[in-house]
Amino acid sequence: MKVSGTLRVPGDKSISHRALIFGALSNGESRVTDILQSADVHSTAGVLRSLGAEIPELTGDFVIRGRGRGLAQPTRDLDCGNSGTTTRLMAGVVAASPIEATFVGDASLSRRPMGRVARPLEAMGARFTLPAHGGLPMTIRGGTLHDIDWKSEVASAQVKSAILLAGLVSGVRARVVESNKTRDHTERMLEARGANVHIDDDSVTIEARSAISALDTAVPGDPSSAAFFAGLGAMADEGELRLERVCVNATRIGFIDQLRRMGATILEQERRLEGGEWVADLVVTPGALRGGSVAERDVPSMVDELPLLACLATRATGETVITGAGELRVKESDRIAATVANLRAIGATADELPDGMRIQGSAGPLRGRVITHGDHRLAMAFGILGAVSGNSIEVDDRECVAVSYPTFWRDLANVSSR
Repeated sequence: MKVSGTLRVPGDKSISHRALIFGALSNGESRVTDILQSADVHSTAGVLRSLGAEIPELTGDFVIRGRGRGLAQPTRDLDCGNSGTTTRLMAGVVAASPIEATFVGDASLSRRPMGRVARPLEAMGARFTLPAHGGLPMTIRGGTLHDIDWKSEVASAQVKSAILLAGLVSGVRARVVESNKTRDHTERMLEARGANVHIDDDSVTIEARSAISALDTAVPGDPSSAAFFAGLGAMADEGELRLERVCVNATRIGFIDQLRRMGATILEQERRLEGGEWVADLVVTPGALRGGSVAERDVPSMVDELPLLACLATRATGETVITGAGELRVKESDRIAATVANLRAIGATADELPDGMRIQGSAGPLRGRVITHGDHRLAMAFGILGAVSGNSIEVDDRECVAVSYPTFWRDLANVSSR
C-alpha cells in the first residue's frame, strides 16, 4: 500500500464545540471559521439554539452574536444526539442558569455515565435527576451556585470543563484538581477571551466574577482525526503523507508521540501559535513498527486513539500492552471489549484486560467483518487497518463516521492505493 498527497483533516471537534459555547456566552460577535460540521457539533449548536442562543447555520465561515450569561428556558428537551461533550459541557452551563432543562440523546449516549458530572455540579448547588442506570434522560434545575474546590474522580476534560463553565456563568470561583492532566482547550480558550484563569501543574482555577469577550476562532485540524492518517502513513509500504494545519496541543498528541516511540517517522513543520493553540503540518513516512506499552499516565492524551493504536499493534513486531484505560468501557461503545472482539474476528491475536488490551503483532493477512456498534472511532480504526496491503476488512456501519469525520472514506481513498 502506498500513501501520497496532502490532506487537511476536519476541524478539531473539541475546539468546535467550545467555539460555539464561548461564542454564545460572550458579549459581542465572534467569527468562527473551519468548524467541524459533524453530527456531534450540530448537537451542540442545536442545544444552544434551544436555550435562546443565536447560532447560525454551520458553514465554513459564520458569526455568532453572543448574549452573555443570559440563557432562556427551553420549551423542549435538549437533544444531544450521540455527543457526550455536548451533554457534559452544557450541563455546566445549565446548572449555573435559572432554568430547568432535560437532556436526552440516542441509545448509546443514554447509557453513558452522567453521575461524574452531576456530583460536582450538585456540590456547587444545582439539582439533578438521573435514572437508576445513571445516564440520560437527565434533568437539571440550575440557579445560584457557590465556590468549589473539586478533585477529579476520573481523568475527564468534559467534567473539568463543566465545572469551569459553571463557575464562569454563575460568577463564582471554581478550582479543579487532576491526578492526570487532561486536554486543556477549555482553559486556553477561557484565558484567550479574558477570563481570570490560573493554570498549575495539577489544577486549573477560574476566579469569581470572570467574564469573557468575543473572539474570532479559526478551528485547526483535529489531531484525533489526523491520527488515523498518521497511522496509515506509518503502516504503508511506501510514500509520504502531509497533514496540514493540525492542532499539536501537548495534551492531544500522545498518539503521535507513541507512534514515534514505536518506530514511525513523523515530522512537524511550520509550527506556529494560532488563537492560543499550537498548530503544525505533520509529514508521515512509513516505518518498521515495534510493539510498545501505554500506561494510565499516557491515556488522557490519546484516549480516543487507543482502538486505532490496537489496530496498528497487529502490524508491529512483538507485543503491545495498553493498561489504565478503563474509561474506554464507557465511551460510545465498550471500546475494550469491542476492539478485542473485532481483532479476533479478523484473525489477530488479542486479549482483553480489565482496563486495557494486549495485542500480538503478526505479518499475516487480516480478513473478516467487524461490528462497530455505531462507534465512529472503531469504524475508522478498522477502516485504516483494512487499507493495509494483504488485509480485507469489511466495516458493518461505514456511515457512523459522520459523528466526527464525515469525509473519512473519501479522504482514505484519495491518499492511499494498493
